[in-house]
Amino acid sequence: MSFSSACRVATCIALAVSFAHGAVAAEILIGDAKSQPESLTVAPSGVLIVGSASSPFVYKVRPGSSTAEKFIDASAEGPGTWFFGMLADAASNTLWTCQLTPVPGTTPMRKHTALRGFDLSTGTPKLRWDLPGDDSTCNDFAIGPDKALYITDTANGRIYKLTAGASAAELFLEHRTLLGVDGITFLDGVLYVNNVFFNKLYRIPVDAAGKPGTPVDIWMDQPVRGPDGMRAANGKLYVAENGSGIISAMTINGDKASVTVLKDGLKTPTGIEPVGDTLWFTERAIGKAESIPMPK
Repeated sequence: MSFSSACRVATCIALAVSFAHGAVAAEILIGDAKSQPESLTVAPSGVLIVGSASSPFVYKVRPGSSTAEKFIDASAEGPGTWFFGMLADAASNTLWTCQLTPVPGTTPMRKHTALRGFDLSTGTPKLRWDLPGDDSTCNDFAIGPDKALYITDTANGRIYKLTAGASAAELFLEHRTLLGVDGITFLDGVLYVNNVFFNKLYRIPVDAAGKPGTPVDIWMDQPVRGPDGMRAANGKLYVAENGSGIISAMTINGDKASVTVLKDGLKTPTGIEPVGDTLWFTERAIGKAESIPMPK
């Protein structure tokens, strides 16, 4: 997610609701106001899973609860370890995460990052694949129509592809316009990515053989600042804009996108997840996971 309204704890808890029923607003404090929840996902059981960009923990919130419990502890991975992307893969019962660990003694800081797969129910480790290079940024991912996992590397302008059942990913696309690639999703079988550095949205054409082409710039009808987490549902793209404090929906028409603001005034929204009639998102700057009813 990004490289970069507060409420009292009691207020956040009071506002938290039984999100198993959806269609209502919720605010949940993830640990504390400094937890920096970067990305989130929802398991088929209704459990909300939230990563931390300030600690080596992944948290879970059970349906009907307002308390975030530690689900995964990666503190043994090294000082400063944190998490970016979160994605629940129901088909393989896997929680996909991006784990980042600073390289000691490097200035500016370099990071070793890894794609981690954990059992979605128990948190037991299942898979680890270290991204190539001395400095990488595993950021987010999406599952394609081919059941493969597509992974963004923000620092190196790359997208990797992990074929279903494989233990290691392969380079899918590297392109200069992808330096800063962040959110990634499929809408109606078409691959879209955004660029958090340059405030861009791209379509990635893929031919019948599965080979990607040059990213196509999608013109947006209003400025977007810091597009970060991005997911698709109901024929639209949903985007967390960390630079403008906005949650937006985008309707794609060819090479153009119509942007609709759904919620503004947020403190660094970075993650987003549409689930049924509920739209979840994170406010990294104040340690909250929140939801609003899915727009009709």
